[in-house]
Amino acid sequence: MLQKIVWIGVAGAAGTLARYALGGIVSRWFNHGLPWGTWTVNILGCFLFGLVWTLSVERQILPAEIRIPVLVGFMGAFTTFSTFIFETGQLMRVSEWLASAANFFIQAALGFVFLFLGFMAGKVL
Repeated sequence: MLQKIVWIGVAGAAGTLARYALGGIVSRWFNHGLPWGTWTVNILGCFLFGLVWTLSVERQILPAEIRIPVLVGFMGAFTTFSTFIFETGQLMRVSEWLASAANFFIQAALGFVFLFLGFMAGKVL
């Protein structure tokens, strides 16, 4: 168990550095309009999450031991957006249409609400 935790931490550190590097590079290339660095990280993260999941769970090409450190550690630090999209997609795969729509829209709406609550709390403290 300790070894798994260490690998998750190492992968998480790599994911953080990859996010910082890629986001910075893309933001320097496209420094106007949308937050392209974050956009790129989130979309690439969704692709990588789907790829690693399929190769490790469905096709069993990647060893099962690599799945948790890569998906939880690396991807968790690279972008949690990919996990959000994956979980919503899993609900859609089993035809849980209402739950998938609720997960998608309610998390997004509550995210904005709590972002602004955090702004307000920060001003009061």
